[in-house]
Amino acid sequence: MRRDYDDSGFGEEGLAATWVEQFDRWFADAVAAELPEPNAMVVATADADGMPDARVVLMKGYDVDGFVFGTNYASAKAAQLAVNPRAALVFPWHAQQRQVRVAGAVERIGPTASDLLWDPRPRGSQLAAAASIQSTVVESRELLRTRVTELDAQTPPGQLPRPENWGGYRVLPERVEFWQGGHDRLHDRLVFVRDDEEGGGWVVQRLAP
Repeated sequence: MRRDYDDSGFGEEGLAATWVEQFDRWFADAVAAELPEPNAMVVATADADGMPDARVVLMKGYDVDGFVFGTNYASAKAAQLAVNPRAALVFPWHAQQRQVRVAGAVERIGPTASDLLWDPRPRGSQLAAAASIQSTVVESRELLRTRVTELDAQTPPGQLPRPENWGGYRVLPERVEFWQGGHDRLHDRLVFVRDDEEGGGWVVQRLAP
């Protein structure tokens, strides 16, 4: 099942000045290539005992401050972030032989920003999110469908108000690595590392594959 990669190369001379500009370039490439759900990312967290946990979620936005996603604040990931507010992200763009890896602290975004994540969701998606207590054990799929049907009947048509237990998180990058697959596994790995000793600036390092 081994597959070799192209020898396109990814050098410092082609790297953008900032991690967010470089992410702009690669994310635009992934969108232009019509990759399925290019904003899908692995979010890895850990509980108070250090037990890791990971899942795929959709990135809902990013800027120089970090990457945003939404979730139920009663979920397993939220419980883990409450006791260990750090996370790692991976954007696995396999078709382009690329991945972006991010690590940093995590914070909740405010209610207004969370509304902006919630309001564009289709009503069906809102109903499912509001009716489901994420990560809890349920007896059956039919029970979930019943909860959604009942909530649909109990609420007026149109968009649902955002539940108080649903909102967004922002991952504040401390490291952002751009990984390009290379021939014979000689991959290129360029990482932006935040240097707090230099006033919060960033340095670029090349890592061995």
